[in-house]
Amino acid sequence: MNFPDGLKYTKDHEWVKADGNSATIGITDFAQGELGDIVYVDINTEGQELNSGDIFGTVEAVKTVSDLFMPVSGKIAGLNKQLEAAPESVNKDPYGNGWMVKVEMSKPSELESLMNADDYRKMVGA
Repeated sequence: MNFPDGLKYTKDHEWVKADGNSATIGITDFAQGELGDIVYVDINTEGQELNSGDIFGTVEAVKTVSDLFMPVSGKIAGLNKQLEAAPESVNKDPYGNGWMVKVEMSKPSELESLMNADDYRKMVGA
C-alpha cells in the first residue's frame, strides 16, 4: 500500500495535495483497494462551493457505491474528465491519473486538521 508523504489524508480516505490555495483531491490507495474494481465515478459538482464534509460525488465499484467527501471547503474548479472513460485509473494510479477534482480552497487552514501520511497509515493499520 502506498501512503505518499506531502499529502493530507481524511478519516473518510480522501487525499489532498495542496498548492497555494489550490488543491487536488482523490481517494487513497487503501480506499480503492477496499472498494475493489471501480466501474464508475460520478461527480457533477463542478463550479459549486462546498464545505468540508459535504459530498462532492460518488464512486461505484462492482460491489458497492461510496460517497466522496470534501476534505476542505472550496469551489470545485475542475474534474478529471478521463475518469468517465477510464474509471479504473483510480485503482491503477489513485495519486496520479486517478485524481478526482481540483478545488480552489476557501479555508486553507482546514488542511491543518487533516492527517499526515504516518497518522493515516496508523489509522488504517498498515
